[in-house]
Amino acid sequence: MKIAIIGATGLVGAPLLREAIGRGHRIAALVRHPEKVPAHPQVSAAAIDAYDEASVAGQVAGRDAVISAFSPGYADPELYRHYLQGVRTIIAGVVRAGVARLLMVGGAGSLEVAPGVQLVDTPEFPAEWRPTALAAREALHILRGESPLDWTYLSPPMLLEPGERTGAYRVGGDQLLTDASGASRISLEDYAVAMLDELERPRHSRTRFTVAY
Repeated sequence: MKIAIIGATGLVGAPLLREAIGRGHRIAALVRHPEKVPAHPQVSAAAIDAYDEASVAGQVAGRDAVISAFSPGYADPELYRHYLQGVRTIIAGVVRAGVARLLMVGGAGSLEVAPGVQLVDTPEFPAEWRPTALAAREALHILRGESPLDWTYLSPPMLLEPGERTGAYRVGGDQLLTDASGASRISLEDYAVAMLDELERPRHSRTRFTVAY
């Protein structure tokens, strides 16, 4: 496929880029600093302004799908506002470009840990993660109201960090997945596997799903 990955050099975006390359896709790596994108014959790197609809539309036009790993970064003092501004602009740009399919890297905070109780609303949830988690939850609400797009939102488990690519994972819906010991985790590499599996074999059109070991 011809795909665009927004944020292709970030913590989540870089493994997505590597996985997409390994599967033979042709990728437009859309980032703030194109010089940071590793050179590869399947990859074209370009600068994108995630807060400008015309910039997004121009860079994703002609692609079969867009994967958004956009994030303003934890150091942004206005992370919540900028996160949602970027999400709204990316959605509008993808629609404007006529690309029907958008897959979005989501957050774990909106997953339920008990009936009606989401992870981000529990007392144990780390305060430093709350702005991102709350913004990611709102992004899911925005997608659910965005009728023109065939969208998918992939929530990670509680722990998402570099590790091994096993190709194995479990799939869930709106509830946090944990293993027999109570851990909720997946490697960045296997999160990327799950995202590219969904790209190639869509099973979660216009909905959110989650993965974990």
